[in-house]
Amino acid sequence: MCAPGLERVVVSELAALGLAARRPGQGVVPVQMSTRELYLATASLRSAARVLVSAARFRAATFAELERGAAEVPWGDWLRPGQPVRWRVTSHRAPLFHTGAVAERLAAVVGSGPAEPGATDVQSVVVRIVGADAVVRVDAAGAPLHQRGWRLRPAQAPLRETLAAAALLASGWRTDEPLVDPFCGSGTIAIEAALMARRAAPGLQRGFAFQGWPSFAPGTWASVREALRGALRVDGPSPTIVATDRDRAAIDATRANAERAGVAGDIEVRRSSLSALVDPAPGRTGWLLTNPPWGGRLGGAGDLRDLYAALGTVAGTRLPGWGVALIAADPRLAGHTHLGLEPRLRTRSGGALVHLLVREAVGRSGG
Repeated sequence: MCAPGLERVVVSELAALGLAARRPGQGVVPVQMSTRELYLATASLRSAARVLVSAARFRAATFAELERGAAEVPWGDWLRPGQPVRWRVTSHRAPLFHTGAVAERLAAVVGSGPAEPGATDVQSVVVRIVGADAVVRVDAAGAPLHQRGWRLRPAQAPLRETLAAAALLASGWRTDEPLVDPFCGSGTIAIEAALMARRAAPGLQRGFAFQGWPSFAPGTWASVREALRGALRVDGPSPTIVATDRDRAAIDATRANAERAGVAGDIEVRRSSLSALVDPAPGRTGWLLTNPPWGGRLGGAGDLRDLYAALGTVAGTRLPGWGVALIAADPRLAGHTHLGLEPRLRTRSGGALVHLLVREAVGRSGG
C-alpha cells in the first residue's frame, strides 16, 4: 500500500528489486512475491506505506458467511493463539456496514486478544468488504513503513519519510548529485537523500511484524539482512547534501535525527535564512528539493507569495541550471517562483492534497 498518487514510484522501486507489479489500483500495487522477496520488499521500499499479504477472499453478505469464511483462513501462518490483533475493517456498499461488529466477529472466530490503544507493535489485519465480498490481508510491516527508526526529534509539522523519498525518487535527482534543502525542518529530505546515496535500506534500523509470525523463516531474514548490509556504501565520497533552516529547533532536530540515522557526516547542516543560500558545489549542477512552509501545514494561511518569489529568485540567481523540486499544497503559490515548475506527483500528506512540482536541471529531461 502507498499514499494515492505514489503508485508509479512504488512500481519503479519494485522493478529495481526485480519484482514485477501487476495493475496498480488507487494506493495499492499488487505483486507476487516469495517469502524472501516479501522480507526484502518490506525492508527496502522507501515510498510504500505498508506491505500487506493477501490471506483470503470470500463471500460475506451476512455475519454467518463472514464467520464461515474467516474460519477457513490459515491464521496459524501469521497469528499465535490469543495474540492481540488490530482489525482494520472498511465497508463499502455492503450489507455488513458496521465495521466494529465485523471486527468483533472476526476476533471471536480467530480467538485474538484486544489491541491496546496506541500500541505500535500490534499485528494488524486489514479487512475490506465491498458489496458481498470480503478481502483479508495481513500487515507484514507492523508500524507504518515511514517509521524508519531514526526520527527522535520532529520539527513542527514534520514531512513523512515516505513522501520525502517519493519526491527524491520522482524528481530526477541522482544520488551522486549535490542537493540543497533550504527549509529542512527536521531534516527528512536530506536524511532520506543521504540514506539513498549510502544505499542503506530504510528498514535496517527497525523490526517488522513478520518476525513474530509462526511461519517466520529466520534464516531467510538473516540472509536478506546480510545482503542489504553488503550493499551499503561505507566508504568513498558522498554527494554534497546541505540542509538549512532559520529555526534553531529545526536545526537541532535535523542534527539529532541525522546522527541517529548514521548519516550525520554526510549532511552539512547549518542555521541560515533563504537569502543566505550559496552554491555549495560551484561548477556542478545539482538539485534544490524542499518542502516550503504552507499555511495549512503551519496553522495559518498568511501571505506566502513573497516567500515563494524569493525562493524562485534565489534558485535562479544562486543555483543557475539546477533542478528544482517543491512539495507544495497550492500549485498557485509555486507559480510565484517563476521557475516554470511542472506537476510530477499529486498525493496526500496529513489529509491535505499536496503536489510535487519540478523543473529539470539544465540538459536533463524526464524524471
